[in-house]
Amino acid sequence: MGFKIRREDLVELVYWRDPKKSGIVFGTVLGVLLSLSYFSLISVVAYLSLALLTATISFRVYKNVLQAVQKTSDGHPFKDILELDLTLPQDKVREVTDIAVAHVNAAALELRRLFLVEDLIDSVKFGVLLWCLTYVGNWFNGMTLIIIAFVALFTLPKVYEHNKVQIDQNLDIVRSKIADITSKVKAAIPIGKKPAAEEEKKDQ
Repeated sequence: MGFKIRREDLVELVYWRDPKKSGIVFGTVLGVLLSLSYFSLISVVAYLSLALLTATISFRVYKNVLQAVQKTSDGHPFKDILELDLTLPQDKVREVTDIAVAHVNAAALELRRLFLVEDLIDSVKFGVLLWCLTYVGNWFNGMTLIIIAFVALFTLPKVYEHNKVQIDQNLDIVRSKIADITSKVKAAIPIGKKPAAEEEKKDQ
């Protein structure tokens, strides 16, 4: 029997359906990320692996001594885990690879469109985003952003679930204002638009 992580399991984690399980995952991963922000990746991996190995050896020795004293033969204490099938199914690997390739291709096409100014307004908005990212880069390093994103992953979905109506109303207002401003700017700037005569010729 293989070990599989379903999408439903991830959803249950980030929505805190089981607070104990979500708390363990959140605390463990956050602890690792905080460690990586202060120590090198090699040090963190080595210390975590050493701690895990110490725990498993101690438990194995304890169970062996207990079996010797009680004169029982329960077998290897990690037998169930050792029998787990951890091999990656080829069909799932291909599926994930195909999805990743599709996203990479879509991103490449979108970047080409933005950098070569196919649509002036979209390229300007992209430039504004890049300009904002320069300030974000000055304020935070990469690991800090990863920690913020991870904390947001475990908090924002729950906040949205409890305040869905109010948040959706505010988002609709923001979207409508952005769409209105964008349409006005596009109407005022003719750059990137095809002449009406050309469009009429194509239609004929």
